[in-house]
Amino acid sequence: MSTQPEAPDFTSLLRPVVRESSVSEVAKRLLDHLSEGNLKPGTRLPAERQLADALGVARSSVRGALSALDVLGIIEIRPGSGSYVREGTSEFLPRAINWGLMLGQRRTQDLVEVRTFMEGMSARLAADRASEEDVERLEAHLERMREAGTDVKAFIDADIAFHLETAHIARNTVLSDILHSIRALLQVWMERAGDIEGTVSGTLHEHGAVLDAIRAGDPEGADAAMAEHMRLASDRLRLSLREGDA
Repeated sequence: MSTQPEAPDFTSLLRPVVRESSVSEVAKRLLDHLSEGNLKPGTRLPAERQLADALGVARSSVRGALSALDVLGIIEIRPGSGSYVREGTSEFLPRAINWGLMLGQRRTQDLVEVRTFMEGMSARLAADRASEEDVERLEAHLERMREAGTDVKAFIDADIAFHLETAHIARNTVLSDILHSIRALLQVWMERAGDIEGTVSGTLHEHGAVLDAIRAGDPEGADAAMAEHMRLASDRLRLSLREGDA
């Protein structure tokens, strides 16, 4: 019976979080250690209490940070067992996540600019390459967005699925992987923007325009529709960030 490697007790190497901790700060501190490459895939991390004591924070902050790293694919949380370094984590993703967690809201707009360009390329390629079955899957994601109603999480999940499906239809694996990473970094702010008035109706209309262009096999139209969606979505994101700062 195989056993998972135990992490060496690296808690003595962790520096306490000096000022009042946020989940992102704790995640950044943990990621600094994980990204050094000293822990093999499948290694079990120290318990939450050990990590909390080493960092001088509440266990809830550690729990939130571990959950964030789990969502981003850096670790895997196994209920009743612990947290483990994921198998096959790419080298690019830890660097990208590290950058995003370190810079926080200040550089969010830089990430939005990169995403805007790549989403447009994705829509353009999808319009050129989509089959009838591909279009049907996009239609299903848009319908899920409509059916979500006031359930913000369900709406965002369907929104993300629409964009990732578009990238899949583009049939460019590098583009798809990068967009997946960028959207993971932005998701916390996307969820905040979901509370801005007009987000749901506007997003539905904008996605519908992208879908229409892809269905029509119109690469330029798909690119333009996605660019307009990205512009309006960025405006909503900026508004949510200003409200958060206020």
